[in-house]
Amino acid sequence: MHLVFQHGRRWEITDANPIDLVRQRGGRRSIPRVLSVHDIRLVLGELTEPYRTMVLIAACLGLRASEIIGLQWGDFNWEDLTLLVRRSVVNGRVGDTKTEASRLPLPVDPSLAAALRAHWQRSLHREPCDWVFANRKGKPRWQESILRRHIKPAAVRVGVGKIGWHTFRHSYSSLLRRVGADIKVQQELLRHSTIQSTMNVYTQAMSEGKRAANSVVVRSVLPCETCCGVIGA
Repeated sequence: MHLVFQHGRRWEITDANPIDLVRQRGGRRSIPRVLSVHDIRLVLGELTEPYRTMVLIAACLGLRASEIIGLQWGDFNWEDLTLLVRRSVVNGRVGDTKTEASRLPLPVDPSLAAALRAHWQRSLHREPCDWVFANRKGKPRWQESILRRHIKPAAVRVGVGKIGWHTFRHSYSSLLRRVGADIKVQQELLRHSTIQSTMNVYTQAMSEGKRAANSVVVRSVLPCETCCGVIGA
């Protein structure tokens, strides 16, 4: 039913997929694929722009594909080095983020900011209301097409194997655990709505704690990048 309604959305027969709200029992049928830092670097090294920067954001911030496609330059606060995810885009249609927690601000490490600055300089669309990953016409790209034509083939060529957009989000979560990030910090960086009820007693993580945990991950993925400023510098 999910696929039927998703097909209807593509053909604009319906505006929503009600099956997205249906809860299913039994949890995951398979263990999510997780990439090592080495695997992520291999994939990054095989990709051309703008797809490399898109995967870089997925691996360094754990954003969902629809959120990456939905980024606009005005979502970044370059003075504070933060990002506020405001929307998602699926098959060219703009919508809200998955949950209210998805709109929590995220830290942008200086190394990642430098990569984004380079992408901004290459872009034909640089205004605050422009899409970060716009096509030549200034419209949002389609994540399924990017995955099929660029990301999956790149992963196969370097021997990483079959991956999807969400593989990078799972990998980001795994890296946060590996560096010993506090469970509340993990929740807020991944922008999950809830954690186990016993973890809800944690106080809100300080922004410096979130920034430190995120920076460890980013600098694992980008060991050779230098902090060379941000947009407008």
